[in-house]
Amino acid sequence: MSLSSNLTKSEIKEWWSNKRYIYNLGLILSGIIAFILYVIVGVNFIMPYDEDFDITLFTIVFQGISYLVMIVFANLFYSLGVINDLNNNKENTNDFRKNLFNLGFWFSVSLPFLAPLWLLISYFLEFY
Repeated sequence: MSLSSNLTKSEIKEWWSNKRYIYNLGLILSGIIAFILYVIVGVNFIMPYDEDFDITLFTIVFQGISYLVMIVFANLFYSLGVINDLNNNKENTNDFRKNLFNLGFWFSVSLPFLAPLWLLISYFLEFY
């Protein structure tokens, strides 16, 4: 059983605010790595079979801007972590808070990898 942290509401909000930098850094890095994997999969698996698949400066800029919009949405969902902590962490434990952050963090940073994974799956479904 975890001990109560006895944090006040403002301290809980500050705790989450201090973690936001790590969260956003994770989103940025995962987005960059996922895009690199997307390019690798696209060039090596899709391009030889599909002449319509291309990666241009326009598509890179468009995907970059789209990802920035998704980061904004992710930060809105991040705020739900604060609300969940305040409303559902009845014993006010740090374990609950850390587990909630870790769950949201790893879920969020794994989502960008769905794009290269889906591209790879589509290769196997269409061209393999």
